[in-house]
Amino acid sequence: MIAANDDPHGGGPHHDDLRYVYAVCRPLAAPLAADLTGVGGEPPRQLVHGDLVALVGPVPERDFAEKPLRAHLEDLDWLSETARAHQHVIDALTTVTCPLPLRLATVFRDDSGVRAMLEDGAQRFHRVLERIDGRVEWGVKVHMENPEGPAAGPGGESAEPQRNGAVSGRDYLRRRRSQRTAQEENWQRAEAFARGLHERLAERADESRLHAPQNSELSRAPGRNVLNAAYLVPRTHSEEFVELVDRTKDDEHGTSGLRVELTGPWAAYSFTGDAGDAGDASDGEDTSA
Repeated sequence: MIAANDDPHGGGPHHDDLRYVYAVCRPLAAPLAADLTGVGGEPPRQLVHGDLVALVGPVPERDFAEKPLRAHLEDLDWLSETARAHQHVIDALTTVTCPLPLRLATVFRDDSGVRAMLEDGAQRFHRVLERIDGRVEWGVKVHMENPEGPAAGPGGESAEPQRNGAVSGRDYLRRRRSQRTAQEENWQRAEAFARGLHERLAERADESRLHAPQNSELSRAPGRNVLNAAYLVPRTHSEEFVELVDRTKDDEHGTSGLRVELTGPWAAYSFTGDAGDAGDASDGEDTSA
């Protein structure tokens, strides 16, 4: 049975398509790119309910019903492709508004399910959209290069003595203690630098979040992650914020072996916690056959 808002001539979702929801936002002041596509290569559309908009796209039930979706989520290739398509739509939406992105693979059986989600979560959605209005998220990470390696002495040479001939057990233990002490001092300097950087950046942001350090084996980023933070910054102040981060990269005092990484601007993923319940509810509709 074709839903009332579907195009019986093929312009809208097919009767067996589900609704993939990317984000919730306010009515758009500017159109999205006409050639924008998302998951499955399908263009997203706006589903308006009152003064809220859900950006949705059709996805096949054979892939996104409960059982096949659970299997797909174990397929890293499928998951990566879907995540890239999801993020592509969110990035495009962020250029024209400040959206509240929903979790990957938030799916409903039909438009009425999406409208029910908007209705049920309206109060929370409005509260979060008000808080992030006119703002974007910037991510800042600090990495410590080669945190377990030997400390560098003056001029950058290794502080470890050269091995000329045999080394006594006492000399070896003394050397190891010296290395551990130097590594601890380097780590303390790195933490102090990251703490100071976060304090300066937080003063320039409306809100900030400290995330758990990333595992370098999983992120494949070289070095040890010292700071992993997000900052909610007004669009109009973003240039100043980026300049402040760039200046820290030129600050050589106590930063030897540290790398500062800036990412963004992103949709405000880290600052939508008030809508978490609504996001959970968006997964609650049974899409299984």
